[in-house]
Amino acid sequence: MRKILLAPLCALVTVGVAACSPSGPDQTNPELAPRGTTMTKVKPTKQDLTTKLSIAGKVEMNPTFGLVAPVAGQVRYFDVPTPNGTPTKPIRVATVWKDGAPNYVEAPAGSTFGGRLVDDKATVTAGMPIASAKHVGYALVGDIDGTQAYKISGALTDVTAQIKNGPGPFPCTVLGTIAALPQGTVPEKPPVTQDTKSPGTGAPQPPKNDEQQQQQTPSASTGLRIVCTAPGDVQMINGATASIEVTTGKSAQALVVPVEAVAGQQGKGKVDVMQPDGSRRTVDVVLGLTDGKVVEVKSGLTGDEELAVPGPNLPEPQQGGGDQPKPAGS
Repeated sequence: MRKILLAPLCALVTVGVAACSPSGPDQTNPELAPRGTTMTKVKPTKQDLTTKLSIAGKVEMNPTFGLVAPVAGQVRYFDVPTPNGTPTKPIRVATVWKDGAPNYVEAPAGSTFGGRLVDDKATVTAGMPIASAKHVGYALVGDIDGTQAYKISGALTDVTAQIKNGPGPFPCTVLGTIAALPQGTVPEKPPVTQDTKSPGTGAPQPPKNDEQQQQQTPSASTGLRIVCTAPGDVQMINGATASIEVTTGKSAQALVVPVEAVAGQQGKGKVDVMQPDGSRRTVDVVLGLTDGKVVEVKSGLTGDEELAVPGPNLPEPQQGGGDQPKPAGS
């Protein structure tokens, strides 16, 4: 009887053990390589590097743009008469005086005076918008956000545009500044009085015709934007959407490395140089242009080094919870 009871118990124990223990070797879940593990090595290379920024835009009629002070100094405005037609020559709208010398500000041909942006006799800085002008005819206008402004502020000489489902690409000539503009002001002309009689006649000056008496409408405020004109043979349709591409930088035969090999941003970074014994040596580098795939190294490397990929870790600033690793190439 005892043998009969023990037999089923042994069978249960045997089945339980077999179910819990695999017959083959122990299985483990695959894990990612620890941060900082060298997956590959690269050497710097040289190539021509061009960086571009694309801005959404559209065709507009008679857009407003800003004219800037060429130097720092005191601004003095001219009284600009209302034109009888589209000006074919530049119009002098202001002078910025510095060290006793005049520096003239002119609205280009094909545009009209829009308004004063600062007070007469105000002290201004170089590059500051001081007057507005209105382009007569079609132009392309693209809105710019604050993160793009500093990237393109000094890169307005190489601009191309493409009208959606229309002409392009074609070169686009930039007008004025990209800076946001306040509302313009146009001072009213003083009325004719006894003090403004025609010399030697004793009689008031004859009234001007309606066209001459027409008051200029001051320009409205604008946000950050780029205004550029297309070649004369490009057909424009008001309101058509377009893409404006600004070349923000060019570097011939730049020393470049993959972005994954670099940690850092805004001109300063670090890379890990591989040593003969397989160890890493972190080196400071000065960064230049990047197209998102490679980044220019302006100094810090000779070009003969082997770099670890991914690059070194940089700790994030403490924000209540200690340092966090910063991704390479950031």
